[in-house]
Amino acid sequence: MHLDANKILHKFQFGFRINHSTSVALTDVIDNILEHLDNYKHVTGTYLDLQKTFDTVNHRILLYKLYNYGVRGVAYEWFCGNFSDKYQFTCVNQAESDMHEINCGAPQGSVLGPLLFLVYVNDISNAVPDVTVKLFADDTNLFVAGSSLTAVNQLANDSINRLNYWLIVNKLSLNIDKTCYMVFPSDTSNSTRLILDGEEIKKS
Repeated sequence: MHLDANKILHKFQFGFRINHSTSVALTDVIDNILEHLDNYKHVTGTYLDLQKTFDTVNHRILLYKLYNYGVRGVAYEWFCGNFSDKYQFTCVNQAESDMHEINCGAPQGSVLGPLLFLVYVNDISNAVPDVTVKLFADDTNLFVAGSSLTAVNQLANDSINRLNYWLIVNKLSLNIDKTCYMVFPSDTSNSTRLILDGEEIKKS
């Protein structure tokens, strides 16, 4: 497959991929945290909850990314045709709504749906190139490490705000109420705080 042959997919994307699983993802995360702890570093893991991600995939952005990743010619034209001139309406008790064009959403339940979603979120790590983003489909985890709680807290806040900007640009949204973070080892001083758009993220 083009994406695998050219090693296009994000290294730490564990969803919908051969030889990747939740077990592999969990092992990788634990090993990463333990390695930092062995080096006397502090680690903050932030677990982001995205809202209705498959439903909000923007077709124009998806097509741009497919083209950017080398999908061209007949294959690209097929995708363009598949995501254009599609409309829907609602009918309840013989009353019909107006017709509206469908310009977002990855086809769920299809073979291509999950793969297209992976392509859509593939460049998320570019938003925070200095830290590690680990993904399982739309489950997004951000890990930062440093020699002090102050340094880790500052980097974690900066990183989550940059990630949130990437989400906004790509027409995805973060559910702050279901987003949380953990500190390793535990922050007994309670000096760590993550703030996004003036709202404090819950510590788990």
